Amino acid sequence: MPLRFCTHRDLLMDTTATPETVWKLPVITKYLRKQQPSGSWRYPGGGKPYLRSSENYDQLETYRILGELVEKYAMSNTHPSIEHAAAYLFSFQTDEGDFRGIYGTQYTPNYSAGIMELLIKAGYADDPRIKKGFRWLLSIRQNDGGWAIPLRTKGKNFTRTVLSDAEAIQPNRDKPFSHLITGIVLRAFAAHPIYRTKKEAQYAGALLASRLFKKDTYPDRGTVQYWERISFPFWFTDALSALDSLSLLGFTHKQKPIADALDWFVRRQHDDGGFNLKVIRGKDPDTRLWICFAVCRVFKRCYKE
Repeated sequence: MPLRFCTHRDLLMDTTATPETVWKLPVITKYLRKQQPSGSWRYPGGGKPYLRSSENYDQLETYRILGELVEKYAMSNTHPSIEHAAAYLFSFQTDEGDFRGIYGTQYTPNYSAGIMELLIKAGYADDPRIKKGFRWLLSIRQNDGGWAIPLRTKGKNFTRTVLSDAEAIQPNRDKPFSHLITGIVLRAFAAHPIYRTKKEAQYAGALLASRLFKKDTYPDRGTVQYWERISFPFWFTDALSALDSLSLLGFTHKQKPIADALDWFVRRQHDDGGFNLKVIRGKDPDTRLWICFAVCRVFKRCYKE
């Protein structure tokens, strides 16, 4: 039912269907039963010690669960559980505008933007806290117009720095952008009907398109193979998540990098319509169907005249 609803909404452009019937499914009840009084979901681990506090891991798990509820079940802040989860995530927003904690005291433009993307899709596009987040994202860009993890631009050891509780490291803006980080940041811009049109987003989109199927500048998921490791809901930057954002930014099949990436998917399509892709993350048996849906959605946008 959830996949059918999303297909009718996004591929068939059926505006008559409403998601409330999806919200009554047992799987939703199962998710919401585990939501904590704080609005969070606890990070699983069976009592294993964490490198960082459980609260920050709970922030990560809440971000993950919100992705499932928003992307697959079209849940929004009209449901009190989503409103409660949003309040929990917004509690991690700093005065600067970023969402802090998943990397300890360090800046994380990727998770900040990833959280913003889901909050926008959940109904918070006009919230002043989202606008504050965009101001911060625009302020933390590299000089080339893309984004990177600031501590990486200073050559810092990732784990040691995150565990140090040191003051947030400012980026060396002369260092090049990371397509991994830029791809995630652009998901927030692409999700917003106004910010996706900003010249900064369009420029960064061109940067991302220029790096499709190339090695990243930084070591985090830096090899070419990571472009081919697909997940849904989106997590890291892969070929599908990048095309999803770029298609929302207005990029089409008429631009060669986009055409080449689309052709990459065409070459991997089976006769039954599915795709031969390396799928990562999640235990949902329908993940491959969700990915097929997401690929079709990208093609629909990229070939829209």
